[in-house]
Amino acid sequence: MILYGIPNCDTVKKARAWLGEQGFDYTFHDFKKQGVEAALLAGWVDQLGWEKLVNKAGTTWRRLEPARQAQVVDAASAIELMIEQPSLIKRPVLVRDGQVTLGFTPDHYAALFGR
Repeated sequence: MILYGIPNCDTVKKARAWLGEQGFDYTFHDFKKQGVEAALLAGWVDQLGWEKLVNKAGTTWRRLEPARQAQVVDAASAIELMIEQPSLIKRPVLVRDGQVTLGFTPDHYAALFGR
């Protein structure tokens, strides 16, 4: 199981704390330090859709020039931008047994893990 995100993100912190409290072993992948590969993003896009992965509500998106925002029109352009700006990826992303889960709430994870 791999949890992808940015360590200073509050939602990622909550997800990590929940996983730890429940005794789950996982690997943490820091987008900013370790980056993210196009093939991995393509797999996530296949499961979730690029629209869900690009965090348009976040600061990073709002700081982009409108012309750059307008270039994100499909999966390929979204993946390109997420590689350039990994903090644009909505987080956390949890990959468990090939299933990709986006975001965190205690109830969502409890249901996911049957707790």
